Amino acid sequence: MNVSVLGAGSWGTALSILLAKNGHAVTLLGRDEEGLETMRETRENARYLPGFPVPPEVRIEGLDHELEISDLTVVAVPSAAVREIIGQIRGHHPLVVIAAKGLESGTSKLMCDVVAEERPDAEAGVLSGPNLAVEIARGVPTVAISACQNPEAAETVREAFSCRTFRVSVSDDVVGVELAGALKNVLAIGAGMSDGLGFGDNTKGAFLARGLMEMARLGLAMGGRMETFLGPAGVGDLFATAASRLSRNYRLGRALGEGQPLDKALAELGQVAEGVTSSESAIVLARRHGVEVPVMAAVAGVVAGRIDPRQAVGMLMDRAPRMDDFLACESLEQKL
Repeated sequence: MNVSVLGAGSWGTALSILLAKNGHAVTLLGRDEEGLETMRETRENARYLPGFPVPPEVRIEGLDHELEISDLTVVAVPSAAVREIIGQIRGHHPLVVIAAKGLESGTSKLMCDVVAEERPDAEAGVLSGPNLAVEIARGVPTVAISACQNPEAAETVREAFSCRTFRVSVSDDVVGVELAGALKNVLAIGAGMSDGLGFGDNTKGAFLARGLMEMARLGLAMGGRMETFLGPAGVGDLFATAASRLSRNYRLGRALGEGQPLDKALAELGQVAEGVTSSESAIVLARRHGVEVPVMAAVAGVVAGRIDPRQAVGMLMDRAPRMDDFLACESLEQKL
């Protein structure tokens, strides 16, 4: 296929390397012309993904470059930039797959909804799973989910990305897959905070278990399916992001738990942590759908500077647990 990848950060570069190794003609599009020129000369993204050669099959261009044909367009920019970028690119893009994992700040919209508004003529889908950029570039085995309403489009995405070390399955639960990818970043910040505060694995395990139930409860309220949240796009991605030092959201949360202010933690991170903006958007969605999310609300409070991390943990421990905290819906047993 002719594939265009929007976003020349670590994620976009890793996906470009994978797609090129799969035999596709890839065009990696970015906005930093100086950085792009360096990548053309060195065939390496030294700033965001050092140590991994970018294959010669990957063309490196600016976002204003017009492609004659793009059979598949992969959006790998931060969620805050998706609306601007998807509306800016030139040419015909019939199939757009979202690889960003976040919610739009200000509207709390899913990225597929943003693409549908900006590109109503395009088929929009999502690719998600336990997929850390560095491990993808290394060829470490993992899985992913291709979710589209159109089964043929989902299969096209699966065929484009699948290889021995990156196995892709298909789903039509676009809402569930995309929401799981966005919300797990919020919980990963909380997991990092727990470690930064010096608590043990018991604390983090309890936090993530309750957080997973919140993810599923909100997802079901918005039309997602339970099996999505119990699969690679839910539990799998949550575990990878909340337990790995390769995860930007985990590292940010750990810095907050250690007492760093948000601006300093973000500056040291040097990249976008999607859970920061998604934390407030998650609360908006939860209120809109009448779902209680105390774990995500605690993370959002710390990120916004309303409470400190230790206060947040205390609030969660003082809150009397109910059976509902551990059941995503009344019919969970039947769904399982």
